[in-house]
Amino acid sequence: MWRFIKPSSSNLRAWQFGLLAIFLVTWQIVSLDKQAAFFMGEPLQVAGRVWSWFMPFGIAPNSLFPDGLDGRADIYIHLGTTLLETVLAFGIGTGLGLGAGLWLALAPTAGAILDPYIKAANSMPRVILAPIFALWFGLGIWSKVALAVTLVFFIVFFNVYQGVKEVSPVVLANARMLGANQRQLLRTVYLPSATSWVFSSLHTSVGLAFVGAVVGEYLGSARGVGYLILQAEGTFDVNTVFAGIAVLTACALVLDGLVTRAEKKLMRWQPRSGTTQSL
Repeated sequence: MWRFIKPSSSNLRAWQFGLLAIFLVTWQIVSLDKQAAFFMGEPLQVAGRVWSWFMPFGIAPNSLFPDGLDGRADIYIHLGTTLLETVLAFGIGTGLGLGAGLWLALAPTAGAILDPYIKAANSMPRVILAPIFALWFGLGIWSKVALAVTLVFFIVFFNVYQGVKEVSPVVLANARMLGANQRQLLRTVYLPSATSWVFSSLHTSVGLAFVGAVVGEYLGSARGVGYLILQAEGTFDVNTVFAGIAVLTACALVLDGLVTRAEKKLMRWQPRSGTTQSL
């Protein structure tokens, strides 16, 4: 009997859902107190709000939709805006980080020259750039994309840079001895070495891309889930705030799942450790 209760690879999913159920039940019990519910919300109300946004016969709070559109239609506009900003920032930031990381790792002189500037830029609290980006790019999606790109870029950059630097000198020497040129070294040695580092950074970058998009919407926007949450905060509607957070979390998990699928497909060559039978 104990082997069915003890966490293991066979019942891990049940334990995960069980922990979530315990959290939600505890939250619901605590929220029975009206004062606590005002500050913490109620899980059933949060679920009802999400249902009203997406289900065919839901009724959304029209006060949160200033354009007078039906709530079900409007949530897709808000969510689509945030997802577009996130995906653009994720793609652009990843591309720039990958290119810059490879370049500076393979060009030691340029890396040494730019090193203090890169460290200074990474140390900067980049959220303070949001007003500047709004001034440069306006209040449309591109100011939010620019802010999110600054968050994604450095995560990918430093992982790629470190991944290339971690290439074994013995492997490089053997490849050169076999006649590999710089392009062949890049394709067969450097990129495979950096790939695991890149995917490790991408899992973090998904969340940071959402952070950049939502923070940008907070500071100036008329669309997006961040704007929706900001409007709810202005009316002390904590249930809608948590509903927006839940929707963003679900979208982030979906994007992270896509990254995981791509990782498994591209990293088939990498040996994997055996499955752990118990925790």
